[in-house]
Amino acid sequence: MERSCAALVAAAAACFLGLALSQSTLSPATSPSPTADENVSASTAFELSTTSSSCSALNTSACAACAPGTRADNETLLCSCCSDPGMCLQEDACRPCAIGHFQPQGGQELCLPCSQGFYSSSVGSSQCLACPAGSYSNSSGSESCSSCSPGFYTWKQNATSCDPCPQGTFCNASNCTSCQVCSPGSESLQVAAKECTPCRPGMYRTAVQNLCQICSSGFFQVRWGQESCDICPENHYCPSPDVNPVLCPDDAFCPEGSTSPGYCMETFLRKVGHRCELAPVTIALLVIAGGAAFLFVVVLLLRRRRDVDRELSPSRTPLLRKERLPAQFYGAEPVYAGW
Repeated sequence: MERSCAALVAAAAACFLGLALSQSTLSPATSPSPTADENVSASTAFELSTTSSSCSALNTSACAACAPGTRADNETLLCSCCSDPGMCLQEDACRPCAIGHFQPQGGQELCLPCSQGFYSSSVGSSQCLACPAGSYSNSSGSESCSSCSPGFYTWKQNATSCDPCPQGTFCNASNCTSCQVCSPGSESLQVAAKECTPCRPGMYRTAVQNLCQICSSGFFQVRWGQESCDICPENHYCPSPDVNPVLCPDDAFCPEGSTSPGYCMETFLRKVGHRCELAPVTIALLVIAGGAAFLFVVVLLLRRRRDVDRELSPSRTPLLRKERLPAQFYGAEPVYAGW
């Protein structure tokens, strides 16, 4: 009797040991979780699993695949959560997020694509990186950022596009974080310029100006890429700011800054040194004209006086001539001797 009981106990122990060994070699389930209308076979080995991704509740009533968000642990015979952040969890295993995606939390079923302006260049990323200044990303799920082309720039991080260099600036390389101002004597007439153009002869540009300017009247500049103009020298004149000064003619005046030669009035004036003087013929004409004018004035005054005298003569006649009264006789008429 004792021998039969001992044999029975040994058989039970061997059965329990076989069950434990079979449990310790289970691998993560790869088949989807059974649906409500599927029955689990009673002969399947027992597997401890969770009923939710929280991994806190244990279901030991039936064998079942690990729920999404968990994985099988061969040592504890439990379905445990993936603890590492950034892991994309599937039903059969914990898989790292693909390039261009991220997941900051554990126990999640899906990975998230990187937003515009961000990128992820490695698998299993827990976060996306911002595009550095000088680069951009205009699509989600980017694996890398694109460099700004020459003539474009961006100074901020996580940019979704690059801006063109404004007028008067340039960028001659990729990944520009800012545009450079054209040096004095050069300009960029259009936006998104890759280089600056030197000012043409007859033009100039200082450091405070955006574009090249035409030289003022009386100035000239015959070289390229200058930041100032030169004044036209004395005894020369500058008809155009982009040509060399022209020597002044002998009979003309050309002070400093002249745009054209100045001449004395022909016949009446003549050049003497640096000024114009009256010519001899002009002096003679002036003398003659002065004498004629004087005579004309004298004649005019005399004529005026004569006209005044004519107007006054009738009014003066009664004063110069007295009328005689008729003779009065008393008695006989007078007798004249000699008759």
